[in-house]
Amino acid sequence: MPDERVTVRTESDIVVARQLGRALASRLGFSATDLTLVATAISEVARNIVAYAKSGEIVVSLADDGSRQGIRIMANDEGPGIRDIAQAMQPGYSSSDSLGLGLPGTRRMMDEFQISSDVGKGTRITMTKWKP
Repeated sequence: MPDERVTVRTESDIVVARQLGRALASRLGFSATDLTLVATAISEVARNIVAYAKSGEIVVSLADDGSRQGIRIMANDEGPGIRDIAQAMQPGYSSSDSLGLGLPGTRRMMDEFQISSDVGKGTRITMTKWKP
């Protein structure tokens, strides 16, 4: 199954990315609860792209480690980057006027979550949800 990509610049792109991830997770047989978690996680990282980087990409693909299958989501942008990832991952921290639940909440929703960022160059998030 080839990777599916969505360029993210607007609120409507967030919806497209969320629907794409939910559809793949559904084809893999994820539960209704996990479908919601996948869609919500995609919404959060895509919303950050729109809010902070203005443009980026969500890549949705099949994850397979030989003994289980899942969905892998990569969010990439060339925005301002995150100066302090540890701080950004703290519940309640926000660089805007939000509740500060996005990245920490997304990490809790997914089974695997990695983030890297270079100030002035952008941010890359890779997250995986495994099918139980």
